[in-house]
Amino acid sequence: MKVVIDTNVFVSGLVNPNGYPGRIVDLLRSGALDVVVDDRILAEYDDVLRREKFRAYFSKQDGEDIIEFLRKDAYRTTSHRVILDMPDPGDVPFLEIALAESVPLITGNKKHYPKDKRAGCQVLTPEEFLRTFFF
Repeated sequence: MKVVIDTNVFVSGLVNPNGYPGRIVDLLRSGALDVVVDDRILAEYDDVLRREKFRAYFSKQDGEDIIEFLRKDAYRTTSHRVILDMPDPGDVPFLEIALAESVPLITGNKKHYPKDKRAGCQVLTPEEFLRTFFF
């Protein structure tokens, strides 16, 4: 199953393998989920995983290995859709790519994706996603 995973969910799952975000990462690692990305999303993942505050949870090399895994194994695509006036402009690529591929977007910040901007995209918290598709 293809999904777009917001950075907050991806990093939360890496930092704390317990809980719903950790289960999302487990499903990604097992091949049950395919994360859909574009260059903007990969760049954001890369930027966040390089932050010093995460060294307590995984090494710099681990972060680089995760990015390399995503570069090789993620489903890469592009979007011709342009979404304007989002609460956080950094969230735009995630919604644009989810819409381009007609896949769910998993986020811990649903309020960053206003209903009037979703255009039918299914925006779910990690718990909602797991309960909808796996439980």
